Amino acid sequence: MKRIVVFSGAGMSAESGIATFRGSDGLWENHRIEDVATPEAWARNPALVLEFYNQRRKKLLDVQPNEGHRLLASLERYFDVRIVTQNVDDLHERAGSTQVLHLHGELRKVRSTGFAHLVYDLEGWELKPGDTCEKGFQLRPHIVWFGEMVPLMDDAFRLAQTADIFVVIGTSLQVYPAAGIIDFVPSGIPQFLIDPQVPDSHYTTRFRHIPAGSSEGIKAITKLLLEKYY
Repeated sequence: MKRIVVFSGAGMSAESGIATFRGSDGLWENHRIEDVATPEAWARNPALVLEFYNQRRKKLLDVQPNEGHRLLASLERYFDVRIVTQNVDDLHERAGSTQVLHLHGELRKVRSTGFAHLVYDLEGWELKPGDTCEKGFQLRPHIVWFGEMVPLMDDAFRLAQTADIFVVIGTSLQVYPAAGIIDFVPSGIPQFLIDPQVPDSHYTTRFRHIPAGSSEGIKAITKLLLEKYY
């Protein structure tokens, strides 16, 4: 069974109504990144950070996986599909994908500020000041903030090395270290880029470009993969 490694970004979930990470004005949901998504922000105003992620979590519970998510999940019937995502939502999983690696954390999980290995599923959407782990430390969003190490990066690189087919969806390939995953993809294998915009010339030689949004692009690539590689 051929292994498809999918690298997904914010454009994947935008069709479900999840706002892309950073708007044209440089703000994320009307907040400066420095105020809600850095260790310094947490140290300065943890209540604001908690409320910001509470609202993101509340919004997530109101949206559903889109057709693109569902099509990727359906490919597991024919291929060994592994998804590496920059997204912190759980829409891949809710659509039925069973092998998802979240590089930047998971919105519906929280972790201890004193023991990083203590990670918990959060019931509902609200995490409050005073909510603690079993050892008495405040819980924080299980999110990789700017300025923090990306702990699963090496796992993603190793996974990319095992790909028989590599697909990029909904990401500009501009956010590092995550975008470095493409440097670990074996040369000579089929590589696809689903993006409504024309990619930088740097990528045109290595990727077959599918000029479409995520759902339409995945629909096209599903047909192609089943016809050519299954």
